[in-house]
Amino acid sequence: MEWLVLAALALLALLAYWQLIIAEGAYLGARVVTLLYDIAAPRYNRIKNFNPNDDQYFLSEPLITALKPVSHPRVLDVATGTGRVPIALLANEAFTGTVVGVDLSWRMLREAAPALQGHAARMTLMQQDAMRLACADDSFDAVVCLEALEFVPAPHVALAECVRVLKPGGVLLVTRRTGPWARWMPGRTPSARQIKAQVEALGVWNVRVQAWQVDYDQVWGIKIAQWSGRDGFSEDR
Repeated sequence: MEWLVLAALALLALLAYWQLIIAEGAYLGARVVTLLYDIAAPRYNRIKNFNPNDDQYFLSEPLITALKPVSHPRVLDVATGTGRVPIALLANEAFTGTVVGVDLSWRMLREAAPALQGHAARMTLMQQDAMRLACADDSFDAVVCLEALEFVPAPHVALAECVRVLKPGGVLLVTRRTGPWARWMPGRTPSARQIKAQVEALGVWNVRVQAWQVDYDQVWGIKIAQWSGRDGFSEDR
């Protein structure tokens, strides 16, 4: 009987490791995910070890190029965390717009604030749920959501919200989880073909999926359709 108890304890330990470390609480609900990020917030940048030069090359410069026709673009960064995207954009002299960063973890926002305090006139941080964005339809020239869709209770809802608040002709940039741990998040890590189909079904076209980091692809697209404000889109091509 002792070996059965040990086996059960080992199984529980593995289950806890999967749920809390690999899946980061994704299958336990938004409150658990938010709590884990609140706990990790003071160490998050050290854990991730973001490279500012890489972020300029792979994030800010492509976004600025895509937004070139817009004189003062408004950018929404969903699940902004410690402000990776706003920091990269506002550090680039070629960016002339404003950024709104939203996250459900107030401690992550608190960590982001000091790095962005020199850009108060062009930067806003707000606590918001990615699945219920408190933003008007068609209100941003670009919407970004990095490394987050797989951690919300309903990724397709959060993705639809990103598209809803994006202006027609606006730029969408989200990510798709890849890498060796992606298989351990069933239902949260669509294939490149699946994520492309999901984004296109929301009225986004010219969708391309491209390799980015070890564990993520970038998914780019342009919103062509008009959001109806209720159940879908009326096409405007």
